[in-house]
Amino acid sequence: MSQPRRFGRAVMMYGLACVVAIGLAGGVFTAVFGTAGERQAVWVSAIVALVVQLLAFALARSMVDGGHGIAGWGLGAVICLVALVVYGFASRALGLPSNAAMLSLATYFFLTELIEPPLLNV
Repeated sequence: MSQPRRFGRAVMMYGLACVVAIGLAGGVFTAVFGTAGERQAVWVSAIVALVVQLLAFALARSMVDGGHGIAGWGLGAVICLVALVVYGFASRALGLPSNAAMLSLATYFFLTELIEPPLLNV
């Protein structure tokens, strides 16, 4: 299989796995948090997590081809940490409940980081 096809296949598989993991966790958070604002924060966090993780995974996957997979994975983790900090300020500015927004985003990042390593070599 050619290099671009392997890259696209890995990103697609990772994206699908992320959608499933984030969707399941989002369902749990929706059941736990009762107000409409908290539920909105949970799903806004889900979208942010999916976009950030797909970009971080694509970067990490491109570094695997050069033999720097661990560095790519670490860089992706740093990107997620920075996104979490920025989202903390942005969620307050947007008026989202901080507890729901931050807890859900951190959980989504944790779950999707666990999925990432096996798919870096696909």
